[in-house]
Amino acid sequence: MNDFVKALTVTSSGLKAQATRLRHLSENISNADTPGYRRKLVAFETSFNGGSGVSEVETSRVRLDQSSLERVYDPSHPMSDESGYFDGSNVNLMIELGDAREAQRSYEANLKVFEQTRKMSASLMDLLRK
Repeated sequence: MNDFVKALTVTSSGLKAQATRLRHLSENISNADTPGYRRKLVAFETSFNGGSGVSEVETSRVRLDQSSLERVYDPSHPMSDESGYFDGSNVNLMIELGDAREAQRSYEANLKVFEQTRKMSASLMDLLRK
């Protein structure tokens, strides 16, 4: 397997991993006001692909953040207890937006490497044809 294919394999695995991370981050952001919602956490792992001979990036199983849920005071809410409190979510929008920005930039960087590798491969093919 040539180096161009290996580079494309690695960058495509990075694109898939960051896309998965962005999907879970967007779920967290959209459920920030959902009572009882626990934010989803995604970690990256490397796996060796024997067929291609390269290490690829994968996401681990999705875990739920076990930090305490925010206690919200709203006596008119249907989920409130007798003291007027209910469990909100443990999503911090600032953290989620920061993580989403980081994932977006990592995705863009992987895409740029993918495009550059493809261009170099096409240029090499043009040179070999001459």
